[in-house]
Amino acid sequence: MTFTPAPHVTQHWSLTKASATGRRGMVVSQVRAAAEAGVAILDAGGNAIDAAVGTALALSTTEPWNSGLGGIGFALVHRAGQPKAEVVDFGPVAPRGLNPSVFKLTGRMKQDLFAWPEVEGDANIHGPLSFAIPSALAGYELMLKQWGKLPLAEIMAPALALAQRGLPQDWLTTLKIAASASVLRLYDESARIYLPGGLPPVAPYQGKPGFFRLGNLPATLAHLSKAGLADYYRGDLAQAIAADVKGLGGVLDATDLGNCQARILPATEYQWRGRTLQLTGGLTAAPTMMRVLDQPKSAPYSDRPDAAWFTAFARAMKTAYAERLDGLGDADPMAAETCTTHLTVCDAEGTMVSMTTTLLSSMGSRVVLPGTGILMNNGVMWFDPRPNQPNSIAPGKRPLTNMSPIILKDGDRPWMAAGASGGRRILASVAQMMTFIADFGMSAEEAAHYPRLDISGPEGCSADIRLPDDVIAALTADGPTEVVEHGVMPINFACPNVILQQADGTRIGISDAASPWSSAVAQA
Repeated sequence: MTFTPAPHVTQHWSLTKASATGRRGMVVSQVRAAAEAGVAILDAGGNAIDAAVGTALALSTTEPWNSGLGGIGFALVHRAGQPKAEVVDFGPVAPRGLNPSVFKLTGRMKQDLFAWPEVEGDANIHGPLSFAIPSALAGYELMLKQWGKLPLAEIMAPALALAQRGLPQDWLTTLKIAASASVLRLYDESARIYLPGGLPPVAPYQGKPGFFRLGNLPATLAHLSKAGLADYYRGDLAQAIAADVKGLGGVLDATDLGNCQARILPATEYQWRGRTLQLTGGLTAAPTMMRVLDQPKSAPYSDRPDAAWFTAFARAMKTAYAERLDGLGDADPMAAETCTTHLTVCDAEGTMVSMTTTLLSSMGSRVVLPGTGILMNNGVMWFDPRPNQPNSIAPGKRPLTNMSPIILKDGDRPWMAAGASGGRRILASVAQMMTFIADFGMSAEEAAHYPRLDISGPEGCSADIRLPDDVIAALTADGPTEVVEHGVMPINFACPNVILQQADGTRIGISDAASPWSSAVAQA
């Protein structure tokens, strides 16, 4: 007998994720505990902005590999009764002392997930020279100053409680830490926290997982709740951060922190099939998303996306990426594997917030600052390490990023808020989720479970194994296509979440079906 093994498939089950429905506020996050923290803030009288900030701070303690106090990001805020959303830009900026000449090229291309020239010692990818100025708290401070209602101590209380409890020591934590262990071990405080005894922490074989503390992060959160978020940039905490960075050999200093400013900008608007799509614009994935949407307007929109629609969408994605790469060169940050978090919030008044924050890579720079417990980003990786390129490393410069929070409005009313984590895969995910719901009339729950494709460059397509045979055949005939699973690891598709605000006041939210910890939580 001749036996030929079938292709290995990780999952022999059907994953389902419940949506949440309510008529008051709602928070959707990649970690349920963080979403619950956001709802607790709503219950205490906070608005969507308070809840978004509180959820983001809670995520720093429950999902440290994706975001945190050392991160950056962008938010869209569409306040109830206002005709247009506003962008809160707390994106990455290089430290003023960053010297491009220290990033010496080896002459080789990276052979892993980073599609650009290799730098000696991967100094642009991990370690103290990879830090961009951490502007997340500047963004949160500006949001609260402009639109928040509650005192900071109340907004931070859930995050502090979660930090004092510790990070769950379950199988997902083991998986996430193990994926970065080879680099975490290079940095003393990171290794002390995440690699006890030199190995990732593991859950017990039976029973309940425990928790472990993230170094000095609880004390830092407690300090900020009393001193205010500005202390991170112009106070005792700023001095502690600068001292830690200097001790590690980095160039980020107290002046960089003191000069860090978030900014509020008008949202970019794009007319899409009778509604208005609001995007962050500028140095995000927004221009490429608009270019994608420019193309398949004549694609067939029937009851469900079919082979013709998926093929048209794939072609639009490839064209948009080719144009993006022509403008940026081979070091387009869309071609780098990243880990990010996205959260979506709606309050009882109808204000919606769509926020994406990140450390860039999983575990960012892999460097935990010992005095503060802050895990720093590796935003320098967004820059092209080659000199004289449009996106080359330079002091004080802003790189292009791949985040794409959106709010789709119906008339002047915010209707759908969405976004995703997943680096280069964010754009395809958000665009498909939007069109599944807005154009094909799917429910939020159906759209979250519907198989998608991913296009992360000008060539090649990843197609969910669950797509119909005729769709996969059409994609394959149109160009190189790899059939893959939508699972926990490897991560072949981004992790979107969405809230819909219906005209009758009903709110429906759902998180990524394949993300184990994610959840939508509605106010009672």
